[in-house]
Amino acid sequence: MKLFKNKPFKRKWIYVSLLFLLFVYLNNSSLLVAENQGKPLLLAHRGLAQTFPMEGLTNETCTAKRIYQPEHPYLENTIPSMKAAFQAGADVVELDVHPTKDGKWAVFHDWTLECRTNGKGVTRDHTLAELKKLDIGYGYTADGGKTFPFRGKGVGLMPSLDEVFRQFPNQSFLIHIKSDDPKEGIQLAGYLSKLPPSHLDKLAVYGGDQPIQALQERLPGMRVMSKQTMKDCLVPYIAVGWTGYVPSSCSRTQLHIPEKIAPWLWGWPDRFLQRMDQHDTRVILVAGGGGFSEGFDTAEDLKRLPRHYTGGIWTNRIDRVAPLLKEEIQKQE
Repeated sequence: MKLFKNKPFKRKWIYVSLLFLLFVYLNNSSLLVAENQGKPLLLAHRGLAQTFPMEGLTNETCTAKRIYQPEHPYLENTIPSMKAAFQAGADVVELDVHPTKDGKWAVFHDWTLECRTNGKGVTRDHTLAELKKLDIGYGYTADGGKTFPFRGKGVGLMPSLDEVFRQFPNQSFLIHIKSDDPKEGIQLAGYLSKLPPSHLDKLAVYGGDQPIQALQERLPGMRVMSKQTMKDCLVPYIAVGWTGYVPSSCSRTQLHIPEKIAPWLWGWPDRFLQRMDQHDTRVILVAGGGGFSEGFDTAEDLKRLPRHYTGGIWTNRIDRVAPLLKEEIQKQE
Protein backbone atom coordinates (compact mmCIF):
# COMPACT_ATOMS: atom_id res chain seq x y z
CA MET A 1 0.00 0.00 0.00
CA LYS A 2 2.85 2.38 0.88
CA LEU A 3 4.50 1.67 -2.48
CA PHE A 4 1.28 2.52 -4.30
CA LYS A 5 0.99 5.88 -2.53
CA ASN A 6 4.55 6.85 -3.52
CA LYS A 7 3.96 6.34 -7.24
CA PRO A 8 2.18 9.70 -7.87
CA PHE A 9 4.89 11.43 -5.85
CA LYS A 10 7.66 9.83 -7.90
CA ARG A 11 5.82 10.56 -11.14
CA LYS A 12 5.50 14.20 -10.11
CA TRP A 13 9.24 14.52 -9.55
CA ILE A 14 9.98 12.88 -12.87
CA TYR A 15 7.81 15.51 -14.56
CA VAL A 16 9.45 18.31 -12.58
CA SER A 17 12.90 17.02 -13.52
CA LEU A 18 11.96 16.77 -17.18
CA LEU A 19 10.52 20.28 -17.15
CA PHE A 20 13.69 21.56 -15.50
CA LEU A 21 15.88 19.92 -18.13
CA LEU A 22 13.64 21.29 -20.87
CA PHE A 23 13.96 24.78 -19.40
CA VAL A 24 17.76 24.52 -19.25
CA TYR A 25 17.87 23.31 -22.85
CA LEU A 26 15.53 25.96 -24.21
CA ASN A 27 17.25 28.70 -22.25
CA ASN A 28 20.70 27.81 -23.55
CA SER A 29 20.24 26.30 -26.98
CA SER A 30 21.54 28.41 -29.84
CA LEU A 31 19.20 26.53 -32.17
CA LEU A 32 16.26 28.54 -30.86
CA VAL A 33 17.68 32.04 -31.27
CA ALA A 34 18.39 34.11 -34.34
CA GLU A 35 21.93 33.69 -35.59
CA ASN A 36 24.23 36.52 -34.62
CA GLN A 37 24.73 39.13 -37.31
CA GLY A 38 27.97 40.73 -38.36
CA LYS A 39 31.46 39.37 -38.88
CA PRO A 40 34.02 37.97 -36.46
CA LEU A 41 36.53 40.24 -34.79
CA LEU A 42 40.05 39.32 -35.93
CA LEU A 43 42.87 39.64 -33.42
CA ALA A 44 46.35 39.47 -34.96
CA HIS A 45 48.81 38.05 -32.44
CA ARG A 46 51.99 40.20 -32.47
CA GLY A 47 50.88 41.78 -35.75
CA LEU A 48 51.96 39.88 -38.86
CA ALA A 49 54.78 37.69 -37.61
CA GLN A 50 56.95 34.72 -38.49
CA THR A 51 55.36 31.50 -37.28
CA PHE A 52 56.80 28.23 -36.02
CA PRO A 53 55.77 24.69 -35.05
CA MET A 54 53.91 24.54 -31.74
CA GLU A 55 54.97 20.99 -30.88
CA GLY A 56 57.29 20.62 -27.93
CA LEU A 57 57.24 24.27 -26.91
CA THR A 58 58.21 25.23 -23.36
CA ASN A 59 58.62 28.60 -21.69
CA GLU A 60 62.34 28.34 -22.41
CA THR A 61 62.05 27.63 -26.16
CA CYS A 62 63.64 30.21 -28.46
CA THR A 63 61.00 30.30 -31.17
CA ALA A 64 63.15 32.48 -33.46
CA LYS A 65 65.39 29.46 -33.97
CA ARG A 66 62.58 27.28 -35.31
CA ILE A 67 60.56 29.44 -37.70
CA TYR A 68 59.00 28.12 -40.87
CA GLN A 69 60.51 29.24 -44.16
CA PRO A 70 59.51 32.92 -44.37
CA GLU A 71 56.54 33.78 -46.58
CA HIS A 72 56.64 37.51 -45.82
CA PRO A 73 59.25 40.03 -44.60
CA TYR A 74 57.63 41.07 -41.31
CA LEU A 75 58.93 40.67 -37.76
CA GLU A 76 56.58 40.56 -34.79
CA ASN A 77 55.87 43.58 -32.62
CA THR A 78 57.17 46.10 -35.15
CA ILE A 79 55.45 49.06 -36.79
CA PRO A 80 55.64 47.47 -40.28
CA SER A 81 54.15 44.20 -38.99
CA MET A 82 51.28 46.04 -37.30
CA LYS A 83 50.62 48.11 -40.40
CA ALA A 84 50.56 44.95 -42.53
CA ALA A 85 48.20 43.26 -40.08
CA PHE A 86 45.70 46.12 -40.12
CA GLN A 87 45.90 46.32 -43.91
CA ALA A 88 45.26 42.57 -44.13
CA GLY A 89 42.06 42.92 -42.10
CA ALA A 90 42.94 42.82 -38.40
CA ASP A 91 40.49 44.55 -36.07
CA VAL A 92 42.86 44.34 -33.11
CA VAL A 93 46.62 43.82 -32.89
CA GLU A 94 48.17 42.17 -29.84
CA LEU A 95 51.56 43.45 -28.69
CA ASP A 96 53.95 42.78 -25.81
CA VAL A 97 55.48 45.47 -23.61
CA HIS A 98 58.39 45.76 -21.18
CA PRO A 99 59.30 48.75 -19.02
CA THR A 100 62.76 50.09 -19.84
CA LYS A 101 65.51 51.24 -17.51
CA ASP A 102 64.64 54.87 -18.29
CA GLY A 103 60.91 54.58 -17.59
CA LYS A 104 59.65 54.03 -21.15
CA TRP A 105 57.73 51.11 -22.63
CA ALA A 106 59.45 48.94 -25.24
CA VAL A 107 57.35 46.75 -27.53
CA PHE A 108 59.10 43.38 -27.63
CA HIS A 109 58.10 39.82 -26.82
CA ASP A 110 60.99 38.28 -24.90
CA TRP A 111 62.07 38.75 -21.30
CA THR A 112 65.69 38.46 -22.47
CA LEU A 113 67.47 39.63 -25.61
CA GLU A 114 69.63 36.70 -26.65
CA CYS A 115 67.02 34.72 -28.61
CA ARG A 116 66.01 37.26 -31.25
CA THR A 117 68.60 40.02 -31.09
CA ASN A 118 72.35 40.60 -31.03
CA GLY A 119 71.99 41.96 -27.49
CA LYS A 120 72.39 40.32 -24.11
CA GLY A 121 70.64 40.44 -20.77
CA VAL A 122 67.16 41.22 -19.53
CA THR A 123 65.13 43.52 -21.77
CA ARG A 124 63.99 45.78 -18.95
CA ASP A 125 67.56 46.36 -17.76
CA HIS A 126 68.27 48.48 -20.85
CA THR A 127 67.26 52.00 -21.83
CA LEU A 128 65.05 52.54 -24.83
CA ALA A 129 67.97 54.10 -26.70
CA GLU A 130 70.06 50.97 -26.08
CA LEU A 131 67.27 48.71 -27.29
CA LYS A 132 66.88 50.83 -30.42
CA LYS A 133 70.44 49.97 -31.46
CA LEU A 134 69.77 46.23 -31.52
CA ASP A 135 69.06 44.07 -34.56
CA ILE A 136 65.81 42.36 -33.61
CA GLY A 137 66.00 40.10 -36.67
CA TYR A 138 69.42 38.74 -35.73
CA GLY A 139 68.42 35.33 -34.34
CA TYR A 140 65.73 34.12 -36.76
CA THR A 141 66.54 30.95 -38.65
CA ALA A 142 64.45 28.36 -40.50
CA ASP A 143 67.22 25.83 -41.14
CA GLY A 144 68.87 25.24 -37.79
CA GLY A 145 71.31 28.14 -38.04
CA LYS A 146 72.62 27.65 -41.58
CA THR A 147 71.08 30.92 -42.71
CA PHE A 148 69.60 33.94 -40.95
CA PRO A 149 67.19 35.63 -43.38
CA PHE A 150 66.44 38.67 -41.21
CA ARG A 151 69.90 39.33 -39.81
CA GLY A 152 70.86 42.96 -40.38
CA LYS A 153 67.30 43.91 -41.33
CA GLY A 154 65.94 44.59 -37.85
CA VAL A 155 68.22 47.34 -36.58
CA GLY A 156 66.18 50.07 -34.92
CA LEU A 157 62.87 48.28 -35.45
CA MET A 158 61.99 47.75 -31.78
CA PRO A 159 59.33 50.42 -31.22
CA SER A 160 58.24 52.18 -28.08
CA LEU A 161 54.58 52.18 -27.07
CA ASP A 162 54.62 55.93 -27.75
CA GLU A 163 55.61 55.28 -31.36
CA VAL A 164 52.90 52.66 -31.82
CA PHE A 165 50.19 55.00 -30.57
CA ARG A 166 51.46 57.90 -32.69
CA GLN A 167 51.51 55.68 -35.78
CA PHE A 168 48.08 54.13 -35.12
CA PRO A 169 45.99 56.65 -33.15
CA ASN A 170 42.66 55.20 -34.25
CA GLN A 171 43.38 51.47 -34.13
CA SER A 172 42.63 48.91 -31.42
CA PHE A 173 45.33 47.07 -29.46
CA LEU A 174 45.58 44.33 -26.88
CA ILE A 175 48.56 45.10 -24.63
CA HIS A 176 50.35 42.21 -22.94
CA ILE A 177 52.21 42.86 -19.68
CA LYS A 178 54.90 40.19 -19.62
CA SER A 179 55.41 39.94 -15.86
CA ASP A 180 53.46 39.42 -12.65
CA ASP A 181 54.88 42.54 -11.01
CA PRO A 182 52.12 44.82 -9.65
CA LYS A 183 54.44 47.81 -10.10
CA GLU A 184 54.19 47.36 -13.84
CA GLY A 185 50.41 47.54 -13.63
CA ILE A 186 50.71 50.78 -11.68
CA GLN A 187 53.22 52.19 -14.17
CA LEU A 188 51.15 51.24 -17.20
CA ALA A 189 47.99 52.64 -15.61
CA GLY A 190 49.77 55.94 -15.08
CA TYR A 191 50.88 55.97 -18.70
CA LEU A 192 47.48 55.03 -20.13
CA SER A 193 45.60 57.47 -17.91
CA LYS A 194 47.14 60.33 -19.89
CA LEU A 195 45.44 59.17 -23.09
CA PRO A 196 42.08 60.67 -24.12
CA PRO A 197 39.04 58.50 -23.28
CA SER A 198 38.33 57.89 -26.98
CA HIS A 199 41.80 56.34 -27.37
CA LEU A 200 41.64 54.42 -24.10
CA ASP A 201 38.37 52.83 -25.20
CA LYS A 202 40.19 51.13 -28.09
CA LEU A 203 42.64 49.37 -25.79
CA ALA A 204 42.62 46.27 -23.61
CA VAL A 205 45.32 44.92 -21.32
CA TYR A 206 46.09 41.38 -20.20
CA GLY A 207 48.83 39.70 -18.19
CA GLY A 208 49.62 38.40 -14.71
CA ASP A 209 47.05 38.60 -11.93
CA GLN A 210 48.93 41.18 -9.85
CA PRO A 211 49.69 43.84 -12.49
CA ILE A 212 46.20 43.52 -13.96
CA GLN A 213 44.60 43.95 -10.54
CA ALA A 214 46.79 46.98 -9.84
CA LEU A 215 45.94 48.51 -13.22
CA GLN A 216 42.22 47.84 -12.86
CA GLU A 217 42.12 49.50 -9.45
CA ARG A 218 43.48 52.68 -11.04
CA LEU A 219 41.58 52.42 -14.33
CA PRO A 220 38.32 50.70 -13.36
CA GLY A 221 36.76 51.22 -16.79
CA MET A 222 39.62 49.52 -18.62
CA ARG A 223 38.94 46.25 -20.41
CA VAL A 224 41.36 43.73 -18.88
CA MET A 225 42.07 40.01 -18.65
CA SER A 226 44.11 37.73 -16.40
CA LYS A 227 43.69 34.20 -15.10
CA GLN A 228 41.96 35.65 -12.05
CA THR A 229 39.51 37.81 -13.99
CA MET A 230 38.70 34.78 -16.16
CA LYS A 231 37.96 32.72 -13.03
CA ASP A 232 35.96 35.54 -11.47
CA CYS A 233 33.70 35.56 -14.53
CA LEU A 234 33.53 31.95 -15.68
CA VAL A 235 33.33 30.03 -12.39
CA PRO A 236 30.08 31.72 -11.26
CA TYR A 237 28.80 31.71 -14.83
CA ILE A 238 29.27 27.94 -15.06
CA ALA A 239 27.40 27.64 -11.76
CA VAL A 240 24.38 29.81 -12.63
CA GLY A 241 24.64 30.68 -16.32
CA TRP A 242 22.06 28.03 -17.21
CA THR A 243 19.46 30.46 -15.88
CA GLY A 244 20.62 33.16 -18.29
CA TYR A 245 22.12 35.20 -15.45
CA VAL A 246 25.51 36.80 -16.17
CA PRO A 247 27.59 37.69 -13.07
CA SER A 248 28.72 41.29 -12.71
CA SER A 249 32.33 40.01 -12.84
CA CYS A 250 31.68 39.29 -16.54
CA SER A 251 30.92 42.94 -17.34
CA ARG A 252 33.29 44.94 -19.58
CA THR A 253 36.10 42.47 -19.50
CA GLN A 254 37.86 40.21 -21.99
CA LEU A 255 37.67 36.43 -22.20
CA HIS A 256 40.12 34.24 -24.08
CA ILE A 257 38.25 30.95 -24.46
CA PRO A 258 40.07 27.80 -25.67
CA GLU A 259 37.99 26.08 -28.35
CA LYS A 260 38.08 22.79 -26.41
CA ILE A 261 36.39 24.49 -23.44
CA ALA A 262 33.95 26.74 -25.31
CA PRO A 263 31.26 24.07 -26.03
CA TRP A 264 30.88 23.47 -22.28
CA LEU A 265 29.83 27.06 -21.60
CA TRP A 266 26.11 27.66 -21.15
CA GLY A 267 24.58 28.96 -24.38
CA TRP A 268 27.62 28.44 -26.59
CA PRO A 269 27.93 29.84 -29.15
CA ASP A 270 25.16 32.31 -30.03
CA ARG A 271 23.45 32.76 -26.67
CA PHE A 272 26.77 32.98 -24.85
CA LEU A 273 28.10 35.60 -27.25
CA GLN A 274 24.87 37.58 -27.01
CA ARG A 275 24.98 37.51 -23.22
CA MET A 276 28.58 38.69 -23.11
CA ASP A 277 27.92 41.34 -25.76
CA GLN A 278 25.07 42.72 -23.65
CA HIS A 279 27.61 43.18 -20.84
CA ASP A 280 30.21 44.79 -23.13
CA THR A 281 32.56 41.82 -22.77
CA ARG A 282 34.79 40.75 -25.64
CA VAL A 283 35.11 37.02 -26.31
CA ILE A 284 38.22 35.79 -28.15
CA LEU A 285 38.33 32.15 -29.26
CA VAL A 286 41.81 30.61 -29.23
CA ALA A 287 42.66 27.33 -30.93
CA GLY A 288 43.00 23.98 -29.22
CA GLY A 289 43.53 24.01 -25.49
CA GLY A 290 44.78 27.58 -25.49
CA GLY A 291 48.41 26.75 -24.82
CA PHE A 292 51.25 28.85 -26.22
CA SER A 293 49.13 31.22 -28.29
CA GLU A 294 47.61 28.64 -30.61
CA GLY A 295 45.66 30.39 -33.32
CA PHE A 296 43.21 29.82 -36.14
CA ASP A 297 45.82 30.06 -38.87
CA THR A 298 44.66 27.88 -41.78
CA ALA A 299 41.58 27.06 -43.82
CA GLU A 300 41.28 23.79 -41.89
CA ASP A 301 41.31 25.69 -38.60
CA LEU A 302 38.49 27.95 -39.73
CA LYS A 303 36.29 24.94 -40.51
CA ARG A 304 36.14 24.26 -36.76
CA LEU A 305 34.46 27.59 -36.03
CA PRO A 306 30.71 27.53 -35.31
CA ARG A 307 28.54 28.52 -38.25
CA HIS A 308 28.00 32.29 -38.43
CA TYR A 309 30.42 32.79 -35.54
CA THR A 310 30.70 36.50 -34.68
CA GLY A 311 33.02 36.50 -31.67
CA GLY A 312 36.72 37.20 -31.66
CA ILE A 313 39.30 34.96 -33.35
CA TRP A 314 42.93 34.73 -32.28
CA THR A 315 45.24 34.25 -35.27
CA ASN A 316 48.96 34.18 -35.95
CA ARG A 317 48.40 34.46 -39.71
CA ILE A 318 46.09 37.36 -40.34
CA ASP A 319 47.36 37.46 -43.95
CA ARG A 320 45.91 33.99 -44.58
CA VAL A 321 42.86 34.03 -42.35
CA ALA A 322 41.28 37.38 -43.19
CA PRO A 323 40.77 36.68 -46.91
CA LEU A 324 39.64 33.10 -46.22
CA LEU A 325 37.09 34.31 -43.71
CA LYS A 326 35.84 37.02 -46.03
CA GLU A 327 35.33 34.43 -48.74
CA GLU A 328 33.48 32.10 -46.35
CA ILE A 329 31.17 34.90 -45.16
CA GLN A 330 30.30 35.75 -48.76
CA LYS A 331 29.36 32.10 -49.39
CA GLN A 332 27.04 32.06 -46.38
CA GLU A 333 25.25 35.27 -47.34
